[in-house]
Amino acid sequence: MKFSALVLRNIRQGVLSVGFAGVTDALLSGGVCLDEVVLLPYDDPTALPAALKRLKGECDGVFVVCDGVLLSAVKEGIEATVGGKFRGELLESEECLIATVTADEAGAELVKRTVVPAVDRRRGKSFYSVVLKTVLAPSEEVFAAVEEVRDSGARVNVHTSEEYGVGRIEVVYHSSTPKVEVDEAVRILASALEEYLYAMEDITVGERLFQALKLHRLTISTAESFTGGGVGEAIVKNPGASAVFFEGLNTYANDSKKERLGVAEYTLKQKGAVSGDTAYEMAAGLLKTGNCDVAVATTGIAGPKSDGSGTPPGTCFIAVGTPERVRVFEYHLKGDRTSVTGQAVNLALFLAYKEIN
Repeated sequence: MKFSALVLRNIRQGVLSVGFAGVTDALLSGGVCLDEVVLLPYDDPTALPAALKRLKGECDGVFVVCDGVLLSAVKEGIEATVGGKFRGELLESEECLIATVTADEAGAELVKRTVVPAVDRRRGKSFYSVVLKTVLAPSEEVFAAVEEVRDSGARVNVHTSEEYGVGRIEVVYHSSTPKVEVDEAVRILASALEEYLYAMEDITVGERLFQALKLHRLTISTAESFTGGGVGEAIVKNPGASAVFFEGLNTYANDSKKERLGVAEYTLKQKGAVSGDTAYEMAAGLLKTGNCDVAVATTGIAGPKSDGSGTPPGTCFIAVGTPERVRVFEYHLKGDRTSVTGQAVNLALFLAYKEIN
């Protein structure tokens, strides 16, 4: 079966101004692979009808993606072009399924709840998926693992995406796929990426850390010098976080590091605020009170410029400790300020989770 998407956008803005990635990801999760994606100017009254006339004869399904304010007018235009009437967001005929979807989270949910089931009815099979989540897995290792799955002959599709260092690997299969083939595909991916894997379900690394803390009845404290409270926020957004989160400090100034965490003046002057030694002493300072079981500390340079020390932007040190030991990890992250801090937050959460487990 063949499927296509028509994306209506303002041509005076960037190609990604209509955020349709969530919609296409939701389609992929349901085993609906797009053979063609066509970008159309929303203010050209001839563009959508012309594209529909061509695709409705070539495709089993056409998905029209647009901003919510255009939805009503788009439906009217489609009905006038192809005939028939929409029932909700679907217009179905023997020839083709047409769906209108907004380019937002609500649109992605509509795809999962309504569009994919409608496609399943037409193709006579249902699709399922298994999701694996990783942190900072090298792309070459991910691609090699996916290639190994393909070489295994397992009748599955594997889709990958990444945001702020968190990788999402989805194994999609239909109801007739033998379970042994699905299990083998998942085994290959999990074994190849074991070092970076934190979940075999679609949850955030913050949620996974919270679950681990709750399971082991542990409390955690954070001291952040360049992640702006992002590590603590990822934990406390979970309902019931007060049972596991003792305190979170944002110690940007050197005086704060000294007075609140006991970082030595010598360390700050000789090693610098952005150093493994400082990260170590920040974590150790959290543990000294004895009121937390796990401590996480971050220090680094988010960019876009250095701090004058010659240390390049993207450099960061993350310390993770328990009363038994404190370990320090050094990273050199790529991207803009938002990307660097986002990656560092997820790394800190992941390292804390690995320390517990």
